[in-house]
Amino acid sequence: MKEIRPWGAYTIVGTDPLFQIKKITVNPGHQTSLQSHEKRSEHWIVVSGVATVTLAHQTITLKAQETIFIKAKEKHRLSNEGGVPLILIEVQTGTYFGEDDITRFEDDYGRDG
Repeated sequence: MKEIRPWGAYTIVGTDPLFQIKKITVNPGHQTSLQSHEKRSEHWIVVSGVATVTLAHQTITLKAQETIFIKAKEKHRLSNEGGVPLILIEVQTGTYFGEDDITRFEDDYGRDG
């Protein structure tokens, strides 16, 4: 099932008690909130486009077939500064995968939490 977000969309493509896999699309010129998760880590694999990743206090650029691992509790943000959709696969591991495990520090779309 596809979930639409102000920055793009995601689809859960697999789930298990120990992991969840999402296909994430970030539209050109958009970004997710600066956020962290208490109960899960995320491994991002760029499929197409260019990702600008904010992780803690650094900015990293990732192209197709490049990856990054985000530990639980680390502040992070995913941005698409390019002109084409950014597509990536996100593999979540941890003890809980609900969308309410998001602490937002900054958000372009006025969302709380």
